[in-house]
Amino acid sequence: MLIGEIVSVALSALRANKLRSLLTMLGIVIGVGAVIAVVALGTGAQQAVRDRIASLGTTLLTINPGQQRGMGVAIAGAQKRLVIDDAKALDERATNLIAVEPEMRTSQQIVFGNKNANTQIIGTTPNYLDVRKYTLQAGRMFNAADDEGRQRVAVLGSAVLDNMGITSPDAIIGENVRIRGTQFQVIGVLASKGQANSFQNPDDEVLIPLETARFRVNGSDRLQSISALAVSEDKIDDAEADIQRVLRRQHQIRQGMPDDFQIHNQADILQTTEETTQVMTYLLSGIAAVSLLVGGIGIMNIMLVSVTERTREIGIRKALGATRFNILLQFLIEAVVLCCLGGVIGIGLGAAGAAVMSKTAGWSTQVSSTAVVMAFAFSAFVGVAFGVWPARRAAVLDPIVALRYE
Repeated sequence: MLIGEIVSVALSALRANKLRSLLTMLGIVIGVGAVIAVVALGTGAQQAVRDRIASLGTTLLTINPGQQRGMGVAIAGAQKRLVIDDAKALDERATNLIAVEPEMRTSQQIVFGNKNANTQIIGTTPNYLDVRKYTLQAGRMFNAADDEGRQRVAVLGSAVLDNMGITSPDAIIGENVRIRGTQFQVIGVLASKGQANSFQNPDDEVLIPLETARFRVNGSDRLQSISALAVSEDKIDDAEADIQRVLRRQHQIRQGMPDDFQIHNQADILQTTEETTQVMTYLLSGIAAVSLLVGGIGIMNIMLVSVTERTREIGIRKALGATRFNILLQFLIEAVVLCCLGGVIGIGLGAAGAAVMSKTAGWSTQVSSTAVVMAFAFSAFVGVAFGVWPARRAAVLDPIVALRYE
């Protein structure tokens, strides 16, 4: 038998049982589609994090309070604090920093008329826009005089307006909103940065002066974090050493004792986030790949049934001169075609699912060409791996016994 004739016979056998062929490759379709969608979600999340970090700048350093440790373990109830004086000390004494921006964060409800929304209230300094690379869409940022005078002014993120159903930024400028029962005048609206991931929206925040937050909202000088800009990328290590020197002296940490604060640069944050996202992607992809295994077993089962049903046909072909290789190749082609066709459909469904998630849930997705190639190759491998045994079983049938089969 010629190769073309073998392929034609194999495809004819699949067309003769369209519904069974469709149901057989359903497991492959689901498996490949799930893998493509999950990998697209993970790749999109990684790219969103990279874009977010790039938008913040490579020289940004973040200082967070740490857990005091003793004998290598965290001491219960010994959570250290960062306070406003720490930020002032860094601003005055650190020589390799060009900006220091403290942050007080709290989740509060903001009320405008009969509308309200839960958001992050950030007490900070006027240089927040420069350090965090934000721009204004309307109005102005509060200044040093507003901060020193503890003025009740606020700058809203674009998502806050969306959550309260306000369509025009200019409509809210000059209006009053209530935060924890206190009236604040809206003086500005931030331009949108876009949501970095499904867990945190950088546009869902309200900025108020640091001193106002300290005395009118939070009632303490405790900071959630301090952000700082190094002079340049080459000076990041020197800037971190400066921060460590100043804060250790500020916190009166004795020599040999560990720091009670943590310093993170953008490379550390990117690496940690990407590693976490990658692990989750691998885990979910592994779970989705189980469908491929189930689909392969289903294909093997159906091919064995097909061999049994077509035993007499196999005997006739062998009697007419078909070799073992011809019969083996025919049934192997059937298995591979089922898997490859299922893989193609699965790739299409996975890409469509990723697009739907992006539009409906707002998640960042990016279909990876590598994932597409690997998913298709794996589906072909499944066809070969699970099709060999049924094909070999058909190939070794004795033609006389096959012809007598009823």
